[in-house]
Amino acid sequence: MKDDRIRKAVRKAYAKVAQRGSSCCEPAEASECGVDSLQTSSQAMGYSDKDLKSVPKGADLGLGCGNPVAIATLRAGETVVDLGSGGGFDCFLAAKRVGKQGRVIGVDMTPEMIEKARENAHKGKYGNVEFRLGEIEHLPVADQSVDVVISNCVINLAPDKKAVLKDAFRVLKRGGRLAISDLALIKELPVKLRKSIDAYTGCIGGAIMLDEYKRAVRAAGFKHIKFTVKDRQAETTVQEQNECSGSAGKKPELARLLAKSVVAVYIQAVK
Repeated sequence: MKDDRIRKAVRKAYAKVAQRGSSCCEPAEASECGVDSLQTSSQAMGYSDKDLKSVPKGADLGLGCGNPVAIATLRAGETVVDLGSGGGFDCFLAAKRVGKQGRVIGVDMTPEMIEKARENAHKGKYGNVEFRLGEIEHLPVADQSVDVVISNCVINLAPDKKAVLKDAFRVLKRGGRLAISDLALIKELPVKLRKSIDAYTGCIGGAIMLDEYKRAVRAAGFKHIKFTVKDRQAETTVQEQNECSGSAGKKPELARLLAKSVVAVYIQAVK
């Protein structure tokens, strides 16, 4: 698939998520993934009840595969950039960690997501958070101006993952940190699935092999690289994608294949 087609499809899919207010795939009704489902999903990803209650209603869209804020060791006064910030959930959690003297910048390529995140920031009266429209391969952020880059299940959606990591390296200060939650493969997916645009926008088709991911982080220039596989989060994400698309009952063999092929990983590194 061509990069432009992928970006257009991802932008369209996540514009619908922003408008609907949940992570349900297109064939499902929004009511099938309500507040209780989102809370259960987010708790499975590593968020606490306190986290969920501390953000504006509508910020958590259930789109993650982990909790990058939990591994970022954020400090008061730091500047953080969130790649693919969605409704702003992780940005708002990070904002509380860095305090009023700190700053959080969310970057997303979907105008509807930026609008939703800004509305959430206004509701929550976050004075240290801003949201910028842009592609994560070409961040609208100055060189060496950031202490920490976080991301939650978004880099797998980018056509050029090497460019994403190189640009994250560019905006980080020397000694700056990378804290990512994402999906990766431990077994190649069937060609038909990799060519499916629905699988791509569902965070599966664009995932790369775990070893390839490690090489890309290293090639971007990062040091002290640590990959931690978190199988449970991947299983939860895969299960939700199937349930929300209505395919769990129809194609149980697909669910089993994905559970054996896809893992959630925490990625930590230093510039």
